[in-house]
Amino acid sequence: MARVVPQRPPRGVRVWLRAFAGFYPPSDSTAQQLDPVAKFLFSARSVILVISVQTAAIAGLLALTDHAFDLVPFALVLVGFVIAHMLSNLLNDYFGHRRGDDTADSPRMRYTMHPFASGVLDRKTFVGGMAVLVIAGIAIVAYFAITRGPVALAFAAAGLALLYLYDAAPRTLKNIGLGEIAAFVVWGPLMIGGGYFVITGHVSPEAFWVSIPYGLGVMSILTGKHIDQLEFDRPHGHRTLPVILGPDRARVLNQVTIAAMYIGVALLIVLGGVTAFAALVVVALPKGLRAISVMGRPRPLSPPPGYVGWPLWYHRVSLAHNRVFGWTYISGLALGAIAASLWP
Repeated sequence: MARVVPQRPPRGVRVWLRAFAGFYPPSDSTAQQLDPVAKFLFSARSVILVISVQTAAIAGLLALTDHAFDLVPFALVLVGFVIAHMLSNLLNDYFGHRRGDDTADSPRMRYTMHPFASGVLDRKTFVGGMAVLVIAGIAIVAYFAITRGPVALAFAAAGLALLYLYDAAPRTLKNIGLGEIAAFVVWGPLMIGGGYFVITGHVSPEAFWVSIPYGLGVMSILTGKHIDQLEFDRPHGHRTLPVILGPDRARVLNQVTIAAMYIGVALLIVLGGVTAFAALVVVALPKGLRAISVMGRPRPLSPPPGYVGWPLWYHRVSLAHNRVFGWTYISGLALGAIAASLWP
């Protein structure tokens, strides 16, 4: 009779890296077996952190194009953006659970594990992980306050204010129809324009303009998510933008938002804000057209076989599109930066 060898719980760097891939974290039962670092990474919804990595890359490439790139500030911007995003995700779940928004029948409890409601993230791991993030974040802000002055502090203060207003305020931006707009502002002008400033030491109006297409992409992700949650949000008094507009108009809004990403890039090329290499975003166009097509139809009543992340439907297709759009946009900007270095 064969001896049953108990399986060791998944641990180590390979598991930590898995937190950044795929769509959303494992079920509660699987997550309970993870080591503390993996639990914290999955709890922070690290799979979505790619949008903050992409914003840092865009800011860095704009600085490189302008012959003002500095490696140390760029590295700190990259780390700082990821830290701020992790804090936002964790606080969103913490306050959502504490306010009683994330009930057993809520979409948030269905598409992936909830670190607090499931007990996956115990108090010690949560407090310890948050302490590391907060200390690192304060150190980065202090560095830029010393090296870049009060403007850097103003950008940081604006980010903290939006973080508080979105997640922790008594009446959050999400519940007054401004959460989607806040996502556009944060991952567009604030992070890319502000990131450019702290890397280079000066404000660039062009950086703010170049940030708009990508900011719209992040807005489309959140709008799609709130359309998916609309049937739950409306009776619970959560007045997201899709709740205010209604499902049909909200889906049209997201179609327009996705189309505007490509129109924005085209206008930037014509007006000289970016080089013609930015036209590489056409590689993402099939994903964009698919997202627009999916938005044009009601969500199915049940998920297709093997579908991961239900009941998220519009959110997932918007996220898949924005990932490809982001990397192709970055590739175009990188080629523009190379061209600028060869032919200044």
